[in-house]
Amino acid sequence: MSPENATGNPMDFVKNMWSNMGLSLPGMITPTFDVEEIEKRVKDLKAVEGWLKMNLTTLQITIQGLEMQCATLTAVKAMGEMANQAGAAKPEAAAGDSAAQAALWPWTMMQQMQEKMQAQVQQSLDEQSAAAADETKAVTTRSTK
Repeated sequence: MSPENATGNPMDFVKNMWSNMGLSLPGMITPTFDVEEIEKRVKDLKAVEGWLKMNLTTLQITIQGLEMQCATLTAVKAMGEMANQAGAAKPEAAAGDSAAQAALWPWTMMQQMQEKMQAQVQQSLDEQSAAAADETKAVTTRSTK
């Protein structure tokens, strides 16, 4: 055993070995026996986890919204083509009213779906914010005890 490692502490040995190689021991793997430091790390990591979950949920909702929008627009285009084909086969006066009605209902449906999805996104964000606030409150309460 070298004189600088006479204490027999394994962590000192590892730190000396890492420093001799020109590397410092990374902070995340350095063990600590300070309970407050561990609780702080847990609190910080849980905050990051909550933030990542919120972003993942927002991303998933956005993807679903775009997929629904794409499907709706495809249906509207198909219905527009069908209305044009039907309009060419009928006299213009009779076809104009039915074609206009056929062309409008998909847009109304799409608008209703967008409003519903926006309400779901807002509800999800509100729930996640409340959960994050509760978690922060619980961690703060634990750290003050």
